[in-house]
Amino acid sequence: MNKAFFINGGAGRVLCSIPALEEFSKKNEDFIIVAEAWGEFYQCSSILRDKVYPINHKDLFETHLRDKEIISPEPYRLNEYFNQKCNMIQAFDMIINDLKEIPKTKKITLELNKSEQIVGYNILSEIKEVLKKDKVVVFQPFGSSVKVEGNFIVDTTGRSFELTNIYQIIEELKKNYAVVLMSQIPLPSAENLGIATPQNLSLTQWAGIINAADYFLGCDSVGQHIAYALDKPATVVLGSTYPENISYPDNKNFKIIDNGKEKRKYSPIRMTFCECSDRNNEDLMILNENRIKDIVKTIREKIGISKVTNDSLNLSGTNTKNKSLLGNNKENNIFNGIAANKPNKNGKSTIDKILELNDIAN
Repeated sequence: MNKAFFINGGAGRVLCSIPALEEFSKKNEDFIIVAEAWGEFYQCSSILRDKVYPINHKDLFETHLRDKEIISPEPYRLNEYFNQKCNMIQAFDMIINDLKEIPKTKKITLELNKSEQIVGYNILSEIKEVLKKDKVVVFQPFGSSVKVEGNFIVDTTGRSFELTNIYQIIEELKKNYAVVLMSQIPLPSAENLGIATPQNLSLTQWAGIINAADYFLGCDSVGQHIAYALDKPATVVLGSTYPENISYPDNKNFKIIDNGKEKRKYSPIRMTFCECSDRNNEDLMILNENRIKDIVKTIREKIGISKVTNDSLNLSGTNTKNKSLLGNNKENNIFNGIAANKPNKNGKSTIDKILELNDIAN
């Protein structure tokens, strides 16, 4: 019986399923993929794009599913995965292709079209011109489990960077690089940070930006899988999750900073709910000063530092030369963060007040 693969979960899981499905297609022509989310990534594979259907495709059941064997691959329920013997790509490969031995980690296909490549190139060209630095670092600070709770941005699973550390890292990086923040959640007072904050972009357009950038810095989230697919050098900081499961410690382009090593407990998500693990792991992404120095060092050792022109941008006011690049629509302005972090009349900046509030929450 022909098969229909239902793929669910986050965008990173979708990307990691691509190599296994491409391998399956070598011996099986008549199968389909039902993308419960993030189906646009399958469009980036010439092998798979004609086989994928969104979950709400008209008459999907009657036309394509009634005569199929329905398979829902779940890497988190594979023994080799939850015992840290394989990563997400390998787990999908073992399940989909019925492998008894752990295979080598296959490459993720991510074929960007011309539009996606041009979007990335043009956005970064403007960022370099405005920020006057010729090297760009894309920084993705939050994983998919991050939440906004009133005045707080929190990730109780220990996968995202802590807010205090995000500001510290940005302050260090922007000394030598143009920093692009990859986040759907607005960072408080981002307009005061001296960085670029593109909004309203698709993930494939973000892939175009990462493709055009010099380096990627992130956590357990989709950006690192995009960087892996595009052979982009990356530093990945991990807390509650294992490098062996969700990243690429053996890849020469990747530097893993394992902040949760020997302190984490495996969280058996998609099998059981373990409050003990989550409580143990929730602070594993809190970084000390040495860790932050290590992050900056890994980037500097790989790509060096930017050449800065003498005609630097005046961050405390409007730069007439680059005024056309700043835009009038703040929601869509990729340069929301190009003002100085000025103190208020009480002597404290907005960022200082946010960090104080965050410290209270911790």
